[in-house]
Amino acid sequence: MKRPVDLADIERAAVRIRGKVRQTPVMRPGPLLEQQRPDAADLTLKLECLQVTGSFKPRGATNKALQLGSDELQRGVCTASGGNHGLAVAYVGHTLGTPARIYVPRSTPGGKVRKIEAWQAEVIVEGEIWDEANTAAQEYAARNGMAYLHPFADPAVIAGQGTLGLEILSQVPQLDTVLVAIGGGGLIAGVATAIHTLRPEVRIVGVEPVGAPTLRESVAAGHLVTLDAINTQAGTLAPQRSAPINLDIIRRDVDQIVLVTDDDMRQAAQWLWFEMGVAAELSGAATLAALFNGAYRSEPGERILALVCGAGTDGL
Repeated sequence: MKRPVDLADIERAAVRIRGKVRQTPVMRPGPLLEQQRPDAADLTLKLECLQVTGSFKPRGATNKALQLGSDELQRGVCTASGGNHGLAVAYVGHTLGTPARIYVPRSTPGGKVRKIEAWQAEVIVEGEIWDEANTAAQEYAARNGMAYLHPFADPAVIAGQGTLGLEILSQVPQLDTVLVAIGGGGLIAGVATAIHTLRPEVRIVGVEPVGAPTLRESVAAGHLVTLDAINTQAGTLAPQRSAPINLDIIRRDVDQIVLVTDDDMRQAAQWLWFEMGVAAELSGAATLAALFNGAYRSEPGERILALVCGAGTDGL
C-alpha cells in the first residue's frame, strides 16, 4: 500500500524549498559548567530553533504554498496556530506577496502574536485552545475562498517537515536514536518517514506533554482520541485531537512516545539557555527534558540526536 507521504515526496520538497529556508546547525554540548546526565553523554542537538521565524514550521508551510495555483495565492492563505505555524504562514504570505490570515487561541503568547503581525499577517484571536481557533479558520477560509494551510494533517506539509530528516542524516550519519517533540504530529511524521526509509534501524522517539498526550493515547487506543482537556503551557504541543494521516504514519514509523511535564521542559529550557546560550520555548526543550528526567532511558554509548524544534522565552 502506498504511503501517504514517501521519500520521493520529501526529496521533491527539499528541492522546492531550497533557498527559502535555512539549513540549521547541529551541536554537541560541552564544555559544560554543570555536566548533563550520563545517559545523555553521546548527545547531539539539532538547533531548528534557528530556522527562519524560530521553528521548523516554514519547511512545511513553504512546500504547501509553493504548490498552490496563482488564483489561490491571490485570494490569500489562512490557518490556525498556537504560534509557530502561524508565523510560518505569515512568512510565506510575506515572501510570496499573498494575504495571510492567522487564527490563534487566547493562550498564544503575546510575543508570537506580535511577530506574526510583524510579517504583515492579520491575526484573529479565537477560542481557548488551538482546536477552537482551527474550526474558525477553516470556516472563514471556506466562506472566502482562501487556501487553508493545515499545520499537520496535510501531505505537503508533512513532506516539508520531512526535509528535516534528510538534513539530520546528512549532518549526523552515525545515529541510533532521534527524539522529536509531538504536537499534532506533522513534524514527527515527516522526520520518521525520511529517516526510517533511509535508515530503518534508527529509533524514532516522540515526546509529548503529560497534559496533552494526544498521540500517545491514540496509539494506545488504536484510533484517534480526542482529549477531554488540555493541561500544559506548551501551547504548540497541545491539540485535543490529531488526524488519521499523522496517526497512521506514527503507528508505523515511531518506535516509542514518552511524556514530560511542564516543569521538566522548563528545567531543560533553562539548561539550554544557561549552558548553551540557546533560547528554546517549552516545546523546543521537550526532547532534552525526556533525557534529563529519564522518560527516555538510553543505553551506554547510544548516539542520540535531540531536536530543539522551536525558539522562545516561555521556559526562562
